[in-house]
Formats: sequence, C-alpha cells, structure tokens
Amino acid sequence: MVAARDREFVEHVVEMLQAIGPVEARRMFGGDGVFIDGLMFAIIVDNILYLKVDAQTMPEFERRALAPFTYLRQGKPCRLNYYQAPEETLEDRDELRKWANQAFAVARRAATGRGN
Repeated sequence: MVAARDREFVEHVVEMLQAIGPVEARRMFGGDGVFIDGLMFAIIVDNILYLKVDAQTMPEFERRALAPFTYLRQGKPCRLNYYQAPEETLEDRDELRKWANQAFAVARRAATGRGN
C-alpha cells in the first residue's frame, strides 16, 4: 500500500510539471512513471524524482554528483538511464521546467532512435 504522503509527493510533482505539458503519473515497478504523450521522461520512487538522461545530458547530472536510479534484479544492482533531479527543481518551477523539458527531449530522441 502506498503511503498518503508518497501520493501527495507524486501529485505535487505532477502538478508542478503541468507547465511543460499534459503530464500524468502511472503506478509501476514500486513507484510512478511520469509521462507526456505516452513517453516516460521521469520516474518517482520513494519520494525522489529521477529524470531520463542520455549521453548528451548525463554529464551534467554526474558533474553535480546526482545519483542514478538503481534497483536490484536477481540480487544484482541494475542502473536505468534516470538520474535524481537537482534539489532546487522541487522548489523552483522554472528550474523544474528546464530540467523536465530536457528529460522529455531525451525521451523523444530515444523514441525516434536518435538518442544514445
């Protein structure tokens, strides 16, 4: 069962993300996938927002020492191409819009085969 405060966090993030388009969250894999137009560009797990990255955008996340999303698969760590959003994005709509638009661009590149 998902704690009420976890749902509140998801709802808060989705509401803030409406500035970039019709964002929706869908429950999956113990968290929520965050979508626009059927493309997942972010995930929320344990009240942490992770944004989709590729070879073009990952260096900025790594430069800021932001953590990648990892989970255990058959007892071994598995890393996805999602990194924790900078803390300031959850307090500043303009910053969140900038970072989320970048993540959505990554999702579009991946969907068209132009991403890494």
